[in-house]
Amino acid sequence: MKKKNLISVVGPTGIGKTRLAIDLAKYFNTEIISCDSRQFFRGMEIGTAAPSAEELAEATHHFIGNLSVEDYYSIGQYEEDALKKLDELFEKYDTVILVGGSMMYEKAVIEGLNDLPEADENNQKKLHEIFEKEGIEKLQEILKELDPEYFALVDFHNHRRLLRAIDVIWQTNKKYSEQIAVSQDSRNFNTIRIGIEAAREELYDRINRRVDMMMEKGLLEEAKGLEKFKHLTALNTVGYSELFKYFDGEWDLDFAVSEIKKNSRRYAKRQLTWYRKADDIHYLQLGYSQEDFDGLIEYINEHTLE
Repeated sequence: MKKKNLISVVGPTGIGKTRLAIDLAKYFNTEIISCDSRQFFRGMEIGTAAPSAEELAEATHHFIGNLSVEDYYSIGQYEEDALKKLDELFEKYDTVILVGGSMMYEKAVIEGLNDLPEADENNQKKLHEIFEKEGIEKLQEILKELDPEYFALVDFHNHRRLLRAIDVIWQTNKKYSEQIAVSQDSRNFNTIRIGIEAAREELYDRINRRVDMMMEKGLLEEAKGLEKFKHLTALNTVGYSELFKYFDGEWDLDFAVSEIKKNSRRYAKRQLTWYRKADDIHYLQLGYSQEDFDGLIEYINEHTLE
């Protein structure tokens, strides 16, 4: 049987992954699977920079706006769903595109998740008490001490991620970062990872400008419409949590927007740290030319398995 190929487009937030994924999908006449965990949820299109209607029309996308913000959706469920979708697509295509900056979600698809223990009830109870009494800062402090490597990568504003990592560390007496680094499954497809890179200052400037554009497009109104769901995990994310503080009267609007920019830059920094550790990513420079794209196609063809 002919070996199938998955092209995974990675990189920090705001770098232009969507455009490159669409260009590749059009070139290979194929479809796109998103591994951006924030874009799975409907009603968050502006704040998560989901592909526009025009972009979605250029190439078929999967896992964009397929869930309600009220749905619980784990990384394990995503791995199962994404692999099932890949099997379907590989019936029709030799090559499929994967795109997104959610590092662990990409890892789940291309390598597989580890056989980590289920949540321990006593640990969870203890951690929830800490969270309620001392806040998320205390959980951040605990994880940073137990596993500084994972703390440097995790979305530390997401208390569920912190709770999960600490629980696993307490159960196993091993760092969470070490346990998730071990690949469990070999995949029956070939993966080619493509990244986009830019100077740090240029990336941060793009992020700042993108936040301003989001505000112009109606992010404030979008967040207002989601305020009743602010306690849900899907909304505990950059772009929304800051505006909820504005709605609550804790911050003024200018400060909330500046915090969105700052937290988006911090997230990009964590993504860059993660991708820098990989030695299998072929990079294009931001603002790549047609000649650069042609060179990328040449690279991909050299690394595709027949």
